Amino acid sequence: MGGTFLWITEKEVAGAVSMSGAIAALERGLRIEAQGKARNMVKTHVNFGGHGNLHAIGAAFDESELSPAVVGTKTWAHTPGGAMPVLVMIDGANGALIAVIEAFALGQLRTGGISGVATKWLSSPEADELAVIGAGKQALPQVAAVACVRKLKRVRVFSPTAEKREAFGGILRKRFPGTEVVVAGSVAEAVKGAPAVTLVTRATEPFLGARMLAAGTHVNAVGAITPERAEFHQDLFPRAHRMAADSVDQMKKLSREFQDHFGEDATGWKSLESLASVVASGKGRSPGDDLSLFKAMGVGISDLSIGIEVLRAAHAGKFGRELPLPQRAEIRFD
Repeated sequence: MGGTFLWITEKEVAGAVSMSGAIAALERGLRIEAQGKARNMVKTHVNFGGHGNLHAIGAAFDESELSPAVVGTKTWAHTPGGAMPVLVMIDGANGALIAVIEAFALGQLRTGGISGVATKWLSSPEADELAVIGAGKQALPQVAAVACVRKLKRVRVFSPTAEKREAFGGILRKRFPGTEVVVAGSVAEAVKGAPAVTLVTRATEPFLGARMLAAGTHVNAVGAITPERAEFHQDLFPRAHRMAADSVDQMKKLSREFQDHFGEDATGWKSLESLASVVASGKGRSPGDDLSLFKAMGVGISDLSIGIEVLRAAHAGKFGRELPLPQRAEIRFD
């Protein structure tokens, strides 16, 4: 099998796709998922060394208006020293390697962007304040994504570490000069009265309770993507008029918050909406709804949707390093 594939760098990804472009790409992919023409590979992960997690997610797109048949996987190891994810894209017709994309920036676009999509469809159209709990590497893209879909007049920030929350507040003031930034002293202070809340932490015990939240609040729960982690208390569920996820199947396997609530209740699990069905329905928040809750687990369709957009940009802009496709070789039997 002759030919070449593209190696696309972090810098090229960051220059090719904006956050608003990522949100549009995600919505296109979600609509195709709703049509039954895209499927997720449920995430698999393993812990190692006491503080590390090896992850793998993937997806398959049938031939559609978005792309020819393409499949792909993203893998990374989260370690105390960092992570270096890569997305591998493969031709669904012949199995040939299409591209390898360095995927940290892509992951930030995907993780922020999917919260942007959920906020667009599930929050009040008048939501003009965001509370973000967490000040790590994913926090800035979360704010940027919500700012793409709602005109924010104020962002409130909390992290348990004072230095981190102050530093993050300073970053936001520089990036969003027309938006007031408030550094809060507690979770309760940050979320009080906020119409939109994003949780993006590595907390192992829940910290957000229903009594902290005003009527009609939309919550993006982004950080707890493995069973040892949790961000919100069980008392959010009775107030939730609408609950959606990027992957209900993945939540059944990996979300402690939802496992603790629904357990083996098949009817309860069916009350969850896929974000794909929300987008395809075109139905936003209904007047009088109380809480809406979106759980992001991180799925292959999202990564592959943005990967396809990056690949389109690479072909149009002539970037990416062309490398020869791997060639089969005879193994030794001695």
